Amino acid sequence: MFKFIYENQRWLAAGGLLSLLSAFGQTFFISLFAGEIRQEYGLSHGTWGGIYALGTMTSAAVMVWGGALSDHMRVRSLGVLSLLGLALACFAMAVNSAVLILPLIIFALRFTGQGMLSHVSRVAMVRWFTRARGKALAISSLAYTLGEAILPLTIVALLPFVGWRLIWWVAGGVALAMIPVIRRLLSVERTPAEMAETGGETGMEGRHWTRLEVLRDPVFLLCLPAITAPGTFGTALFFHQVHLVGVKSWTHIEFVALFPLYTFSGLAAVFAFGIAVDRFGALRMMRWYLPPFALSLVILGLTPGLWGAAVAFVLLGVMQGGQSAVPAPFWAEIYGTRHVGSIKAMVTAAMVLGSAIGPGLTGFIIDAGVGFDEQLPWIGAYVLASAALMLVALRHAQKKMDRMQG
Repeated sequence: MFKFIYENQRWLAAGGLLSLLSAFGQTFFISLFAGEIRQEYGLSHGTWGGIYALGTMTSAAVMVWGGALSDHMRVRSLGVLSLLGLALACFAMAVNSAVLILPLIIFALRFTGQGMLSHVSRVAMVRWFTRARGKALAISSLAYTLGEAILPLTIVALLPFVGWRLIWWVAGGVALAMIPVIRRLLSVERTPAEMAETGGETGMEGRHWTRLEVLRDPVFLLCLPAITAPGTFGTALFFHQVHLVGVKSWTHIEFVALFPLYTFSGLAAVFAFGIAVDRFGALRMMRWYLPPFALSLVILGLTPGLWGAAVAFVLLGVMQGGQSAVPAPFWAEIYGTRHVGSIKAMVTAAMVLGSAIGPGLTGFIIDAGVGFDEQLPWIGAYVLASAALMLVALRHAQKKMDRMQG
């Protein structure tokens, strides 16, 4: 492991940095300012969720096109453009006072941060590394996971003393400052054939699948509900954290103080899943990371004490570790690597769309009088049903892979 890191430190660091900076467009970061934003603009839970959903759904639509650029542009160029866009979006959040502009700002944050930066990072790891994809994704995800632990506690502690808009100014400045760092790290290409149109690892049936072919494949369609579930309802969980701690009679600082449990279990899980992917293949590991997610939602919804939240965060970390390490190599494994950027862009768009639907839908249900804590057990049941549906798809894909190898 240490030899692998040493020999590839330049590219792993670039992937990790892009992954970390995507945090500024992720729900866990934006939702930390939910109380301030709703107060500033006079928004209800449902209205704020609707604005967030509108911006995020637009991001999902554009992501289908934008993500496909990773099949044609170098990471050095696409990553820098995404960082520039993210910085401008952060600055816009810092200065905007018009509620009508808010959906546009949310779109820009979600598209550049959650969408492009995380997408570029993962596609790069899948393309740059063949036999060590799992390890590469695990290592590059490390920075993002640490950010998930450190940023919420830091920001919640700072908010009573520092204006929320100033924090967005700082975020934009950090994104801009990292542009020359990314250019320096990627001044040497990982592989000269990064932009090649031929070669690479084939998928099922011994060929490279196009995006249109994947859209028609039953394996993809059956996997889609499960693949989008973490983005849909994990996003909703972080988005409504202020509401959740209120109905549970916890303090926000107590709640975010549990995030390190999520981080450390996620770190352990991402390396465990990454090593398992390299040893057993992503196809065999896809089934294992959703059941802990379902259980975490049920526990968080039904238990009144912070101990329940602590257990839920540990299980949530296991899911996040699997989500970081398994799906990206899974698509390359079953559909080939030639069009993996376009395919992953489509998947990312679906996940972004789910992350738009989740907060909006649950927010309107909250406005209708059903607390988010009451919704969580039902969401857990949906996740389990989606996992069962995916299991059918995985068995079908495994049969195709076995026939090809046989």
